[in-house]
Amino acid sequence: MKKTFCLLILFSVSFISCYEEITDNPIGNKSPETGVFLYPDSTVSSQPSRLKISWWGDDTDGLVIGFYYTWDGINWQFTSSNDSLFALQIGAADTSYIFRVSAVDDGGNGQYDNQVIQNQINYGPEPFTDSNGNGVYDIGENFIDIGLIDPTPAEIKLPIKNSAPQIFWSELSTLPDTSFSVMSFGWEATDLDGDETIVNINVALNDTNNAIRLGGGVRRITIRPFTNSSNPLMEVLIDGNPSNIAPEKLSGLILNGENKIYVQAVDISGAKTPFISLPGEDKSWYVRNPKGNLLVIDDYQSSDGTDAFYNAILDSIGYAGKYDVYDIRNQIPPYINVTFLETIKLFDAILWYTDSNPSLDIAAVSSQKFIDAGGKIFYSMQFQQSVDLTLLQSFLPINPDSSDYRSSVLGTVSITAANTDPSYPDLTTTGGLFRVRSFYPNQIGAEPVYYFSNNELKGYIGFTDSQKNMFFIGVPLHRMNNGDANVKELIEKVLFQDFGLTP
Repeated sequence: MKKTFCLLILFSVSFISCYEEITDNPIGNKSPETGVFLYPDSTVSSQPSRLKISWWGDDTDGLVIGFYYTWDGINWQFTSSNDSLFALQIGAADTSYIFRVSAVDDGGNGQYDNQVIQNQINYGPEPFTDSNGNGVYDIGENFIDIGLIDPTPAEIKLPIKNSAPQIFWSELSTLPDTSFSVMSFGWEATDLDGDETIVNINVALNDTNNAIRLGGGVRRITIRPFTNSSNPLMEVLIDGNPSNIAPEKLSGLILNGENKIYVQAVDISGAKTPFISLPGEDKSWYVRNPKGNLLVIDDYQSSDGTDAFYNAILDSIGYAGKYDVYDIRNQIPPYINVTFLETIKLFDAILWYTDSNPSLDIAAVSSQKFIDAGGKIFYSMQFQQSVDLTLLQSFLPINPDSSDYRSSVLGTVSITAANTDPSYPDLTTTGGLFRVRSFYPNQIGAEPVYYFSNNELKGYIGFTDSQKNMFFIGVPLHRMNNGDANVKELIEKVLFQDFGLTP
């Protein structure tokens, strides 16, 4: 007879006498009894696919040593526990499972059995501790001596209700108003039935009818152009990793126009979240197409005419309308390390000018990778007195233990080209310099370029790497254009001769 239990009933036993008469006809071992119930529910109703089931056993003439349970009525598994948390797979919108469990008593035969066959069921070999890891029972290994198994297992029918997934944008996914054709996005997706039941993330640009499918475990992507056209196909870098690119290309990006991205989660049953969009309802972000091969990085905290200074020089040397400016102080992208690196890879060279508080973490993470990818970097960069020289060494070819610093250099002073390459023009200050730091370049990978002619600081204030992929000068160029106004000549030499650029 089948038994179904939904509540655990506690029994108490009273002993009538301390003495019993020994019978001449002992009764044989009786099978144990079994019960099963849901936790915490006391009634069976529609459940999520992750649920806790508890069971119990009672044996009037012995001890319960464990249980066999099954989900299909064919394959039985032994456990010594009284409960477990199960994650049931959803193959359709809703489904039902039947859980059966039978108690096992301690009336075994004292020897290991390769097959336990009772109640017209083959429960398989007795459980054992595989001490030597060979996958078979060997004499001397501990085993569970299976006694009688309840022939009428307790069972419970479980109607499983599928829970649709949920998706929402990560807190880090805040888009700037404007960006180039590289951007990163992150989201969180979850499902009450278990996050592993999310099988796909659909991603679309501007039109959800053109969505591509990503794996259900993807939570962050970076997009970058795969084709050079007015409507480029976009590569999708999983977790921003260039070595893990989605097989499908993403279409729909509008260059020099307004854009919106959509994501959606899909679970194993086919249940879908609504598409969510970024930047949000009735909003979009503008995507710029690079004008040329040069990017100017504005890393200045305050505006004191530096942007106009560089714009005028670049316009005068043939770059008018052919370069872009990236204000990384006010156009901070999400997941900045990977987004910034992939953005500057859109260009052949960058001119990076800063005040005395540059974005050192970004420079340290991206500079060498950009150069390794074939890029060129021109730095005009100052530093605080307490700067970490080891951090600077991660992207500048300097000796970290040999640097000179002055809080100010007043009056009109000049920096002079070193003998290694006298073709660099001398520069003269237009006023005082503040927070000035000089270095000794690494003798293996760098060449000195500029030093203070009157020894205001020791070492060198300008240098280049030996391959002419990087040029560094530790003074603000807009304060070095006195006298012959040679900053234009310096920029021309570095961009055109050292870097080999053409506007």
